[in-house]
Amino acid sequence: MRRIALALGALSIASLAYAQEAPKPTTESETPAVTTPDSTNPAAPVAGENSFTEAQAQERIEAKGYTAVTGLVKGEDGIWTGTGTKDGKSFEVKLDYQGNITETAK
Repeated sequence: MRRIALALGALSIASLAYAQEAPKPTTESETPAVTTPDSTNPAAPVAGENSFTEAQAQERIEAKGYTAVTGLVKGEDGIWTGTGTKDGKSFEVKLDYQGNITETAK
């Protein structure tokens, strides 16, 4: 009988551990390594170890509608920077390790 009581006690403690809430999403720069196609981290571009190759960076930037993407260089902060054209305007474009693409008019 004592063993049954101990076993039930252990089960109730284990079930309480599973009842904890999952962490809440954040809008800070600590978001997943790769963004979803329709989301952008508000703190973008985010510095960090970037595993995109130059060809992959160019493909991602072009997939967002930029053409004539040139001069891509990965900085010490891990952010790919280059130039591209969109809607007839020239931009400095940046791609961070999360996949966020930002632009600055030239």
